[in-house]
Amino acid sequence: MAASHLLLPALLCTLFVHQCHGACAEVDSDTQAVAGKNFKLGCISCKRRSEVDGSATIDWYFRPKGEADFVHIYTYNEDGPTIASDQFLDRLDWIGSKASNDIQDGSIHLLNVTFNDTGTYRCFFNRILFYEYYEYSTVVSKVVHLSVVAKASRGTASIVSEVMMYVSIIGLQVWLLIEMIYCYRKISAAGEEALREAANAEYLAIASESKDNCAGVQVGE
Repeated sequence: MAASHLLLPALLCTLFVHQCHGACAEVDSDTQAVAGKNFKLGCISCKRRSEVDGSATIDWYFRPKGEADFVHIYTYNEDGPTIASDQFLDRLDWIGSKASNDIQDGSIHLLNVTFNDTGTYRCFFNRILFYEYYEYSTVVSKVVHLSVVAKASRGTASIVSEVMMYVSIIGLQVWLLIEMIYCYRKISAAGEEALREAANAEYLAIASESKDNCAGVQVGE
């Protein structure tokens, strides 16, 4: 009974923690885009103190392949989005956190990708945390190295994962087959043993009955 009383609070605590931290997960952005398609430039920075109010603005920078300097291409703040580069005019769309200044997802859509979009992208979270007696400012940056290809190709990790999946399936089937053979032999051996025991018991019963009959005949004589 005591164990069950301890188990229930533990489960509730686990559920509570999962719900609190499950709302935000920092996932790295994909790094390969297909020319002519849309691409998500992912940028997520989870706030470590969820109970503290905060506010954030997002800035995106781009450095073309072979260039040395970054150029400012995009800003998102309480006034909305602003595209700061002619190269990306009408080609950047906000898909991050909405209806809140406390931004944790600063992702954007890059529309109609071209080969000139190859390069390094960097986003900055300029975050302010509002404590009771003071404010704390912090800057978090994320980097995306983007390559543009003419046709989508499968990555090595995807191929390895699929191979491992098939190996696991085949291994499981072989293991099940071995288990079936083992169980069949075990059941067969048990059946044969039971038949032998039954035959021995029947033989002993017949022998005992014959012995009793012989003893009765001798007494009669």
